[in-house]
Amino acid sequence: MSVPSRYRVCVVGLGSMGMGAALSCLRAGLATSGIDLDAGRRDAFAAQGAEGVADGVAGLGGDFDAVIVLVVNGAQARQVILGQGGVADRIAPGGAIMVSCTQSADDARALGADLAARGILMLDAPVSGGAAKAAQGAMTVMASGPDAAFDALAPVLEAVAAKTYRIGSEIGQGATVKVIHQLLAGVHIAVGAEAMALAARAGIPLDTMYDVVTNAAGNSWMFENRMKHVVDGDYTPTSAVDIFVKDLGLVTETGRALGFPLPLASTAFAMFQQASNMGHGREDDSAVIKTFSGITLPEGKA
Repeated sequence: MSVPSRYRVCVVGLGSMGMGAALSCLRAGLATSGIDLDAGRRDAFAAQGAEGVADGVAGLGGDFDAVIVLVVNGAQARQVILGQGGVADRIAPGGAIMVSCTQSADDARALGADLAARGILMLDAPVSGGAAKAAQGAMTVMASGPDAAFDALAPVLEAVAAKTYRIGSEIGQGATVKVIHQLLAGVHIAVGAEAMALAARAGIPLDTMYDVVTNAAGNSWMFENRMKHVVDGDYTPTSAVDIFVKDLGLVTETGRALGFPLPLASTAFAMFQQASNMGHGREDDSAVIKTFSGITLPEGKA
């Protein structure tokens, strides 16, 4: 597609997903800046040709046609957008903010309403795909919002996504789809951990169990990705246990709000809470397997 001259993008949050999105925008020829509190991440992005990097929008010049917010939760998103020195003050006329954190539908709607009151377009656009897909510009985007927001963010969506789902026009619908997606993701990790823990208790080598499952009907993307971490004994976080405490908390809150039972999600939520309580909150989410006692796991990185 034809990109408007000097179309400027700012990515807020240069973590595993945000860095991939920012680099994808650069590869697409978009003038892209990055905001992150971590100096190492800022330096890494600057080395790749960023237009600018800073720990806040005050450290960047000019206005932006598109802002992508890839922080941890809705509270952080609201703060970096509407808090003191927030990026909402730096949206160019006709520009839009793409809010891609996992948050409740209520939080997304409230943020959208506050931005609309200031005449700023918002796309409620959670993402999935992990660090690898983000780095490839191949994320899945679950977006809702007005057509004008989709239009304003078209160059960004083309740069970062392999598939963009237009869920609807109402802010909050994208957030709801992501919450439901996280129900599946969290349960898949938890049940994968349960299966591998049972294999360990039965004396089955975990690399053998992993190979069997990943070549059979019981496989899932989350099992294949996360249980490899267990086999390797490597719990270096790409997505931490505490992220799923948050996300499955949103899942259970959604179920309560709708008066809808979620027995599997509730059990998975309790497992991640237990893992966090045991001190594994900042480890990779596959560390939920450490909630099972009486088993020996492969040793590698902590």
